Amino acid sequence: MGIVTGIVIYVVLWWVVFFTMLPLGVKTPGDTGQPAEPGHADSAPQRPYMWRKVLGASLIAAVLWGGYYWLQGSGLITLRPDFHRTD
Repeated sequence: MGIVTGIVIYVVLWWVVFFTMLPLGVKTPGDTGQPAEPGHADSAPQRPYMWRKVLGASLIAAVLWGGYYWLQGSGLITLRPDFHRTD
């Protein structure tokens, strides 16, 4: 795997994990019984904990990327098409 391929796979994994983590632990003003601030949507989270989610997404994506790197190095998975296959 080349460096560019590795970076692209990590970035794609990071975004997938990050968007998956976004709704975790979010409480809206309606959930806590407080009114929303003027100009804010009722569904806007009070504390989104973005830095925790960025760090969590980075760590989880690194573990997933490491698993992919190991699988590709072992030959169980590859991104190269097999054009010379004759079945």
